[in-house]
Amino acid sequence: MPPTTLRWLPALCIALVSVPALAEDVQVAVAANFTGPMKRIAADFEKDTGHKAVLTFGATGKFYAQISNGAPFEVFLAADDETPARLEKEGAAVNGSRFTYATGKLVLWSAQPGMVDAQGEVLKKGDFKKIAIAAPKLAPYGAAAIEAMTKLGLQAALEPKLVQGESIGQAFSFVSTGNAELGFIALSQVYEGGKIKSGSAWMVPESLHSPIRQDAVLLAKGKDSKAAVQLMAFLKTDKARAVIRSFGYEP
Repeated sequence: MPPTTLRWLPALCIALVSVPALAEDVQVAVAANFTGPMKRIAADFEKDTGHKAVLTFGATGKFYAQISNGAPFEVFLAADDETPARLEKEGAAVNGSRFTYATGKLVLWSAQPGMVDAQGEVLKKGDFKKIAIAAPKLAPYGAAAIEAMTKLGLQAALEPKLVQGESIGQAFSFVSTGNAELGFIALSQVYEGGKIKSGSAWMVPESLHSPIRQDAVLLAKGKDSKAAVQLMAFLKTDKARAVIRSFGYEP
């Protein structure tokens, strides 16, 4: 081997060793309704930056309690805009980092084809035993479901039939497994290729509930993390926005 090549070997070895060291893991708390799109976004993020987003999915209210008690999350993608704002106010999140990454849509869905009609009249007929929702105190989609039923004048009639899941993911599980004939879930859970991929559904008019604005925020534990800061920026890219839109959200 020529002497000039030998002189370069130490520097080359140092460079090769340091490349993986530049990549970091970022701990991300993600609202359960955003499971599908966030898995795809995380894969794209790792491919483009080398950083790995370690994802934990669950109910927004439960994440709030965990973050307030010191959970090691660095980025939080909530199912509402109020919880991230509260964390900012309480000093658990970086001021000015919060933004709306998606606007969610509520849908009444059944795994059974033909069970839910296009106008949601099935709710008035009441020809079912159980209807699933996410716990309204923990999950904004559950709160939106209660709001919609109340505006329709059906809350009292449907109350005895309600089964609550801790998160929108659990509410979806109740319906998909047949433990409830229908339920209020996030459109993203049953939407693919521009249409409902299975069962039957009614798109709940947005006039029946408050907008489901979903905010992301950089948490205090992630303020010095390059991976956390880059993930927040990546969520605003055209690539991430295309994924978000493909699941039925409005970016």
